[in-house]
Amino acid sequence: MKPARRCSALAQRLWGSSSSSSTSARSCHLGGVGSSHVPLKPARAAARETGVPMGSGSSRLLRTLAQPDLSPDEAPEPEGPRLDPEQLLRECERVLQQRPPRPHRDMVHLCGPSAQHNSPPVRIMQWNILAQALGEGKDGFIRCPLEALRWQERKYLILEEILTYKPDILCLQEVDHYYDTLGPIMSGLGYQGSFLAKPWSPCLDVEKNNGPDGCALFFRSSRFSLRSTAHLRLSAMMLPTNQVAIVQRLQCRATGRGLCVAVTHLKARPGWERLRSAQGADLLHSLQSVVSSPDSQLPLVVCGDFNAEPTEEVYRRFSCSPLGLDSAYKLLSEDGHTEPSYTTWKIRPSGESCSTLDYIWYSRDSLSVHSLLDIPSEEQIGPDRLPSYHYPRTTCPCCVTSASLTAPSGRSAGHVTERTVYRVNHKGHETLQSALKVHNYVRLIFFF
Repeated sequence: MKPARRCSALAQRLWGSSSSSSTSARSCHLGGVGSSHVPLKPARAAARETGVPMGSGSSRLLRTLAQPDLSPDEAPEPEGPRLDPEQLLRECERVLQQRPPRPHRDMVHLCGPSAQHNSPPVRIMQWNILAQALGEGKDGFIRCPLEALRWQERKYLILEEILTYKPDILCLQEVDHYYDTLGPIMSGLGYQGSFLAKPWSPCLDVEKNNGPDGCALFFRSSRFSLRSTAHLRLSAMMLPTNQVAIVQRLQCRATGRGLCVAVTHLKARPGWERLRSAQGADLLHSLQSVVSSPDSQLPLVVCGDFNAEPTEEVYRRFSCSPLGLDSAYKLLSEDGHTEPSYTTWKIRPSGESCSTLDYIWYSRDSLSVHSLLDIPSEEQIGPDRLPSYHYPRTTCPCCVTSASLTAPSGRSAGHVTERTVYRVNHKGHETLQSALKVHNYVRLIFFF
């Protein structure tokens, strides 16, 4: 039996609902559209009524084992009406008008003017969005007011980021509002999604939670078709762990070329370095079997919150892998070999943490990075760090865009020859700026 898929108040308001209660319930479940708009209770109230009870690790395991393991074929996204992204962005701006504006970001073009390609670039976005149950209940962001973390508004901050950068492929971690919010909304925007929950999600220990958190992978259906999906539970020393990954083989509709995309979230906290290394080794082994074929090897992109600094063993495993992966973040440095100073900045009771934990790995021999989105400066982030009223998460999202190519001839894939900075405003429009300074962050553009 499949779990009920509850649509959020946001989705219902955008799609509308009929005056009939039975028709309204059916429209909400199937993503249908009604004939009129009616006021609906906030999603948080719905979550309180349907929250999963707390429990120990063993009881969580029993509940998890009782739930079916859904694959995309078994649980396809409901066919719903299409949403207008501009209208949804305006709705986000309306709801958030009392909050400070989001930090402006600079687009950093690395390779000078783009060459002509048969298809437009493919943009990939990576982001740990912070599980709502953890943000409100367990993570202890002592400098962030609870009002700033309310889901009724924080979901609009998340959607505003996604709508601004318009990814073709979206990789997310700590998703605990997939079925009631992100799944229906992204489906309405023309994406196909896949979700994999952690077997023993810590969200289930939080009272009135919204279910387990996990990884989600979305792709724009107009750009790609799905060839296969693998839902992986990562192992360490042949023992299953609580971390997961989604691996999908996609095919570009315009060119027919293939691309493999993976999203993962490795074990958090200091002291678990060996476990993260083992999880990374297991993921790399699985990816090798997915991307390799007798006649060719698929280009590969791996997005994730690795919870690991560049000095850790798991980072070395990926950088030295026979898959030929490189970290896109390094391309923003002057030497092309140094990761940014931080991708996350938060303050907890244990102290302040400014770390580089998030990465986008790509096949350096078959993909070329064209441009990246810089990271907010310390001044933009502010003294209370992240999350905050103007930013919904402790990490900054990365974006990538791609087309079929080998590494650019005449230089290594990591060498930056020219930099042009574009300003991305709050509506997602780009305007040329003088290339005076390059900050530390990414939005990658590959050509595929």
